[in-house]
Amino acid sequence: MNILQIRLVQLLTVSLTVTLFACAPPSNEQTASQVDTTADSQAADSQANQSQTSVEQAEKVVALTSLTADLVATLDESKLVGIPGSRLIREDPRFTDLPAVSEGRTEPDLEKIVALNPDLVIGAGGFHDKTLARLQELGTPVLTANVDGWEELRELTTTLASSLSADPQPLLDRYDACLSSSSSETPSTLTLVSRQPLLAPNKNSWAGDFLTQLNVNNIAADFQGDSPLDGYITLSAEKVLEANPDRLIVVNTGEDLLSQLQEEPFWNELKAVQNGAVETFDYFGLVNPGSLASIEKACEQLKSISTTG
Repeated sequence: MNILQIRLVQLLTVSLTVTLFACAPPSNEQTASQVDTTADSQAADSQANQSQTSVEQAEKVVALTSLTADLVATLDESKLVGIPGSRLIREDPRFTDLPAVSEGRTEPDLEKIVALNPDLVIGAGGFHDKTLARLQELGTPVLTANVDGWEELRELTTTLASSLSADPQPLLDRYDACLSSSSSETPSTLTLVSRQPLLAPNKNSWAGDFLTQLNVNNIAADFQGDSPLDGYITLSAEKVLEANPDRLIVVNTGEDLLSQLQEEPFWNELKAVQNGAVETFDYFGLVNPGSLASIEKACEQLKSISTTG
């Protein structure tokens, strides 16, 4: 998708994480060691694929990530029968009476899923692989969903709409509206998602593609290098000082990353800090898609800083 203590990208889109990811974000100290890939997850939730099972029509769907639960409920609420135990889900009244098949950072409960007799189970690649493989062995159609960018989100939406006999266009229109009216020129921007190590998204991640789509001048977009997380690069303090961006985006993963960064010797030397150009974003939306609402909130915030840059 938590999914998130385990992977920034699985929980980075859960995808990630989409990892289309389901629960709570990982701590900054754990980000590098516990999230090797996502998002996706990033982890956070690549491309939506049907895992060797052809899904024609679905009437009873179990979603293992908060994003896919939200998508299914938005496309056809009557066909969603099982959800993940996620904070984003619990806060949404649409899901009050639906059974949770996972809780916190635990693996989904296979027995609970089977008892719901679903004809489609949607999980995040890289995190739910074992559960989905076992369900396939039992004859249950599954869909592996990874969202590492807006094109993957569109493809996933279209795939789900086809399986549910629903119209994807209202959602596709929401995506277009979200990305509209972006600035054509923005100050140089660096996004930091972790302190130890310092991690920033390049263009090969949900966050990186999000910044690209809204024409945010992500100075790490084309950076390459060793990193424990696909779509993210590890920076040294010297590299950050060399880049010296006009604006900094700090992602709140629940461990007050901003306060931690403020303790770094290099922090006050950055012109973005000196000029008060530091913005804080929630983990859900910018790093892990999380839900439609969190994505749209991140959209509005990114457009806001673009127009005020």
